[in-house]
Order: sequence, then structure tokens, then C-alpha cells
Amino acid sequence: MKKINSYIVITGASSGIGEATALRLARAKKSLILCARRKQRLEALKKECLHLGAVDVICLTLDVTQPTTLETFLKKNPKLRVQSLINSAGLARGSELVQFADLTDWEAMIDTNIKGLLYTTRTLLEHIIRERGHIVNLGSVAGRLIYEGGAVYCATKFAVRAFNDGLRMDLKGTGVRVTNIEPGMVNTEFSLVRLGSKQKAESVYQDMMPLSATDIAESIFWCLNQPAHVNIQELVIYPTDQASVGQVVRGEKSIKKLIRS
Repeated sequence: MKKINSYIVITGASSGIGEATALRLARAKKSLILCARRKQRLEALKKECLHLGAVDVICLTLDVTQPTTLETFLKKNPKLRVQSLINSAGLARGSELVQFADLTDWEAMIDTNIKGLLYTTRTLLEHIIRERGHIVNLGSVAGRLIYEGGAVYCATKFAVRAFNDGLRMDLKGTGVRVTNIEPGMVNTEFSLVRLGSKQKAESVYQDMMPLSATDIAESIFWCLNQPAHVNIQELVIYPTDQASVGQVVRGEKSIKKLIRS
């Protein structure tokens, strides 16, 4: 009898932390369902994951704010087993003060960071409970501390933190583990999407050493691979050059400079 694979679903898989996590899990010979809006990127990532050793890779071109695509896929594949979910899809738009902000930026962040995460989790929850699996939510240190120009983005990440803790409470006794990964500064497409300018995005990480998507992927992999009785409830990860939100070492005192010297 052919063994049925148990899959790990990754949203936001076409870039950044989602992509890096897919590659890390592929090297561990996992079966993956990659979800994102950019089909060509997903297909290229699928080839790379299979080359690295993934047992199987399924690509789903979807927007997490519209749950019907995932629902339809699950109905068409009733025997599919989903063990874990990595909610990596998320974004920040704009850095204006509240009184000058564009409401469409707020809607994009709320729809993706909160509603998209909720919809995906709820859609897959029955499957994950059946497998006694693991849900990893990508939060942020912005879900712990607020900064000027980030009120709504921070609010969405506070929501992720609250949902993460409430979900864990609701799932007690099911064997499902729930983890919130809260990174500081990570050099991905995040700042480019937020600021809309490559020059502005590069200046965010100038003269300091931020985290990489691979750093966060390794942390996610570590959480997933703890024994079944161990649940990493939340993991806060800063680069050494970032003491806290808004406190960043640059230039001569940066770890980047110290490593090179």
C-alpha cells in the first residue's frame, strides 16, 4: 500500500522567510504545499525544493485573504494529510503618521496579516488536529513594542500575538503545538514593499547586520523539530545590532564591522 505523505503548508512561500523555510524543510526531506500569489516564483521554488530532497511539492497560487482556493483544493483532495502550517504571508505598507496614512495601506495589512492568517488557520485546523501537528505564526517584535509611523502594522502583529496565545488555549488537549516567531530586522522584501523604493529599503539596513530569512527559517525548523511534548510558545529574535525596536547600532560599533576587523 502506498504511503500517504503528510504535508507542511507554507503561506507567503514565494519570497523571504516563507521561501527560506521551504528550502530548509526540503533539505529535511519533507513534503510541502507552497502557497503564494506569484505562480512563476512558486514553480521555480518547487524545482529547487525537489532538487534539495523534498519528497513532494504542491504549488497553490492563491491570495490568503480569499480562502476559497484552499478550501476547494482540500475538497478535491480529501485524503490529503496536513501536519503543520507556517503562516508566513504578511506585509507592511507605508510609514506615515496615522493622520496622514492611506486607508488602502491599512486595509492591505489588516486583510493579509490578520484575516489571511485567521482564514488559513481555520481552513486547515481540522487536518492539523487530526495529525497532532504544529502551527507556526510569523509575528514580529512590532507585536510587542510600538513605534512612530507603525501604529496599524504593530496593531496587526499584536493581533497575531493575541490569536497565537488564544489558539493555543483553545487547542489544549489536542496535541497540537502553536508557536509565534517574532523577528526584529530581517533583510527581505519587507522594507521594499513597505517603502516602495529600493534606495529607501537599503537604507534601513545600512551600516548594520540584520537577520536573514535563512536565520529565521533555521529557528522555525528548530521549533518544529522539538519533541512532541515540547512547545516553543514564542521566540523573539533580534539581530545583535538591534537592542530593541528603534535601537540599532550602526557604523563602527556594528557587529558587521567588528566581525570584519
